[in-house]
Amino acid sequence: MIDHALTAALPRALQHLAQRQAAADEDTATPAAALPRRSFLKLGGLGGLALGLGLQTADVQAQATAGGSASGGLKPIEQPASFVQIQPDGQVIVTINRLEFGQGVETGLALILAEELDADWSRVSSRLGGNDAAYADPRYGLQMTGGSTATAHSYSQYRELGARARAMLLAAAAARWQVDVAQLRTDAGQVLGPGGRRAGYGALAEAAAALPVPTQVTLKDPKDFRLIGRATHRLDARAKSSGRQDFGIDVKRPGQLTAVVARPPVFGGRPATVDDTAAKAVRGVRAVLRIPLPGGGEGVAVLADGYWPAKTARDALQIGWDSAGREAVDSTRQLAQYRALAEQPGPRAFEADVSALTTAPHRIDAEFVFPYLAHAPMEPLNCTVQLDADGAQVWTGTQFAGVDAMAAARTLGLKPEQVRVHVQMAGGGFGRRGVPSSDFVVLACEVAKAARAAGVSAPVRTLWSREDDIRGGHYRPLHLHRARIGFDAQGRVLAWDHALVGQSIVGGTMFAGMIKNGIDPTATEGLRDPYPLPMRLTVHHPQVNVPVLWWRSVGSTHTAYVMETLIDEIARTTKQDPVAYRLALFGSGHRRHREALQLAVERSGYGQRQLPAGRAWGVAVHESFNTVVAWVVEASLRDGRPVLHKATAGVHCNLAVNPLSIEAQIQGAAIMGLSMCLEGSAITLKDGVVEQSNFGDYPVARITDAPEFAVHIVPSAEPPTGIGEPGLPPLAPALANAIAALTGKTPRALPFALG
Repeated sequence: MIDHALTAALPRALQHLAQRQAAADEDTATPAAALPRRSFLKLGGLGGLALGLGLQTADVQAQATAGGSASGGLKPIEQPASFVQIQPDGQVIVTINRLEFGQGVETGLALILAEELDADWSRVSSRLGGNDAAYADPRYGLQMTGGSTATAHSYSQYRELGARARAMLLAAAAARWQVDVAQLRTDAGQVLGPGGRRAGYGALAEAAAALPVPTQVTLKDPKDFRLIGRATHRLDARAKSSGRQDFGIDVKRPGQLTAVVARPPVFGGRPATVDDTAAKAVRGVRAVLRIPLPGGGEGVAVLADGYWPAKTARDALQIGWDSAGREAVDSTRQLAQYRALAEQPGPRAFEADVSALTTAPHRIDAEFVFPYLAHAPMEPLNCTVQLDADGAQVWTGTQFAGVDAMAAARTLGLKPEQVRVHVQMAGGGFGRRGVPSSDFVVLACEVAKAARAAGVSAPVRTLWSREDDIRGGHYRPLHLHRARIGFDAQGRVLAWDHALVGQSIVGGTMFAGMIKNGIDPTATEGLRDPYPLPMRLTVHHPQVNVPVLWWRSVGSTHTAYVMETLIDEIARTTKQDPVAYRLALFGSGHRRHREALQLAVERSGYGQRQLPAGRAWGVAVHESFNTVVAWVVEASLRDGRPVLHKATAGVHCNLAVNPLSIEAQIQGAAIMGLSMCLEGSAITLKDGVVEQSNFGDYPVARITDAPEFAVHIVPSAEPPTGIGEPGLPPLAPALANAIAALTGKTPRALPFALG
């Protein structure tokens, strides 16, 4: 969602939000002084015993390196929270401070904590936290899942949690047996002592609860890990593969109603006339209500006993829509406007002398077009709201639990502390469940509020259909790139004049503080680096009546494609091997790029074996979210359509916490990257109306499109970096480079138009 290049800007952009959230939490939180400082807490209704530990500052995180003290002499932020429960029977339940929506964080963070705890992995389970302040990202200070930050930001935090819990269990055993704690050790959920003594964690938990949490702990040396680094099946795999896993869409509260919303075809429109006679005649319909829509405009909500009567009734509504004053976006006109804008002066991200363009021996003039893209997660958006006498409860799969709680409070006229968010397992999201405006949560709150005002007192699940989801806005922005490059016979770039046109994702949101000199860094991330290029970059952010949002790997979805296909084209023009050319550009720096690329090349057989007739190699490498991924692919053309046969990845993500999850994430991201290339993978508008509505006219890659995958990880003991998104950006350019090797022409637009 948010690239590593923004880590300096993002905390400032979030600071005011975190302060508002912390102020709200102070109104209801138990004062730290009233609780045993950093101690086990008995939590009513949970059963077992739970370890309450404060969050860590970024400085503490930075000092929690392998084998070192995680405390570093710094005081953590004291916000009591439940992270670890040890049941009397020895079961360990780990609470996860993120949304699990397919990326494997519920297993990964539990694995990290269990490693330092020396827990019996077969007796470890996990659950998701909520909007409690304790579950904020330890670096950004608010509840957040995105930007491939979950493991990277909470790695040290969860190690320390496990290490502190283990130390307390050891102390409890030492007191029970009247021995020096140095005589004890732990293994697989037990404390082992002299003379063959042993005690399970469950038997020691109550005694450990009475002890203070140590202020200093020593973390394991990575060479002693027995869980971290081992390919581990996910904790939720059995439930998901057997159909027993519940998601947000499955929430069922007593007396619950289901709502669907009729939205205007043009963003920001409103009903001029509404005839709901036929809708109200549908059996099971409880109410038809006009509601304000997040972002402007108005819709019509239908509440019924279930989804089918609600949808049937919505289909029966007769609505005359008014779009007066709203821009009716047309994709063809929009592209022409972007082309004209690319030729205009504008804010500069990079400055360089480009006068050599007129004298350079070789020249490339290229235009790239990237369309709007929908997120299209398998589970459409949903949110259940229950209005209680003293507040509200919200059940949803959200990437921004705290932000959504505050948005719900504003919408419902409540204080933030009166809203409790129950984070649910989500069936995908790719950024769509992390919305600065909290649009799908605000919508559900507006429906619940309108229902209450109409005399309907019941929990309401607002559910989006697939069509609602694809037509409902918040797309990856349409972008146009124009590059003019001059270079010599050796491939040395003499001048690179670049223009980028596309809507700002963060403009007008709580993240607007990230914008510097009129440039949204989420649009430009991934341009130029790691190559030493004399680039002048001009950026334009037009205002368009289409809601936009980050999409898996954000700016790198288009910048990686531009950079890696142009680098390849320079190599081909100057008759250089594209791998050798990249390695030469890296020079003595960019070790992780070099290692990822060389690993992919070595394992793929690139340059070592002859490909079948009609196939070609394609290569690309890109860093996003502090992780470098290189793809080496084998591809061909069949009836003018690209066919990806094999894809080999070299991944440098530092320490691999769970290689199995890394492999799955790299493969899943690559499938999304492949989808960008396939015919029809674009959101287009005509007269202000989105033309696509479901997978029939907005296709995604299917099993018949999937290649043979091989994912290889560069060994490292350094703290882990992001993994959920970095596999996506270099896949499409690697495929495009293979197509260019076959045809002599680089595809300049996504999806590919090769006819």
